[in-house]
Amino acid sequence: MVMDYISRAIFGFLVKHRVLSIGTKYYPTNDMEREYVDMINYTRTMLLEIEPAHITTQNIFHNLVNEVGECNFPENRKFIEIKPAENEVNEYALLSNIIMGSDRYLYVEVFGHNKKIVDEFARMIVAEKGSIVEQSSTEIVSRLPSKNDAIRIAVEMISLGMEKGIGVRAAAGMTGAASIERSINLNKEIGETPGVGFTKLGGEYAVVFSSSFGKLKGNPAPNDNYIFIDAVDSTQFIAENGRSKLVDIMSDVTSFIEKECNGKIEGYREGGDDLIATMPTKDVALRAGMDSAWHALNSGLRLRVGIGKSRREAGERAQMADNIKIWNNSPVMVFDLADGIYSYYIPSEFTRSILEFLINQKAKMAIIFIFVFVVTFIGWNVGHPEFGIFSIVLALIYALTN
Repeated sequence: MVMDYISRAIFGFLVKHRVLSIGTKYYPTNDMEREYVDMINYTRTMLLEIEPAHITTQNIFHNLVNEVGECNFPENRKFIEIKPAENEVNEYALLSNIIMGSDRYLYVEVFGHNKKIVDEFARMIVAEKGSIVEQSSTEIVSRLPSKNDAIRIAVEMISLGMEKGIGVRAAAGMTGAASIERSINLNKEIGETPGVGFTKLGGEYAVVFSSSFGKLKGNPAPNDNYIFIDAVDSTQFIAENGRSKLVDIMSDVTSFIEKECNGKIEGYREGGDDLIATMPTKDVALRAGMDSAWHALNSGLRLRVGIGKSRREAGERAQMADNIKIWNNSPVMVFDLADGIYSYYIPSEFTRSILEFLINQKAKMAIIFIFVFVVTFIGWNVGHPEFGIFSIVLALIYALTN
């Protein structure tokens, strides 16, 4: 723990940005998660804070309205905080969203048996490209494409229930059990008041309604996700490896984006060193950026990646990567989180070697520190300060050969 803090402090100073994590503490539960976790830890990928997010209840609600769409919330809504979010980006929560995807479970409960309206809710969910996991005369557990879709559809159901004098409670979660538990917690807080609960950045929140608000537009808010990928110093790479190697790597990247991520390539010509693509969701864009950077790095090509809500924003984020380096440019992916800007930075092999030494060679470091200190101290006291330089040289030889 101490060495992790020291390592983050040292490399934060070198890269000139706060280092939130080196590798990840995320615990994988399946092969896909294990693959990502192993790669992040093997490459010592760092999560950097470029511009800090201001995580407040007011900002969370503002972002929610923007993401779901103002037209999908009535004016008589009330936003409540059940558990405040930590004013800190949680690296394993972020990675969990990237790996597990954007789809969310939605639990819907009707206060009182009413199979007819529950069946109607089920049809609404299916019509919005959701799937029913379980259903009874009072409850539905379903799966929706995203948290925003789950909240939007939940508000529609609450509106329909209020029109018929039926109370409806909903909650979104990463699993069916999590969504049910969230609904139980909400019930403890506000009783049988209609509303929808959800989590955001580690906090727990809900939107509740005290009176009927009629039918809303109910259209999904447009949330475009663009990814901009550019090869770093492609001229030198071509000189050393040939243009065909660059073409092979970029072809692999475009194929992965189109076939594995369902993205749409917009700006790429064969033989070029950059591309822009639209992605179905932000988590897919982040996953595509990380996979592409790792794949290219394995072939000796460094990529800079930007992710944004517009082509321009994605391009500007990719340009920001030029200033995120220690010695030379490394693969970097820049993206937004809440109202902040963050980055995944993949250090060079030399930097990784230093990290390995800091983390795994604690005893050797202690010996080196004591040796340099003692020899330097003696040297100064006997009038030979050059002993200090000599001790440092010996220490470096020891560190590199043992």
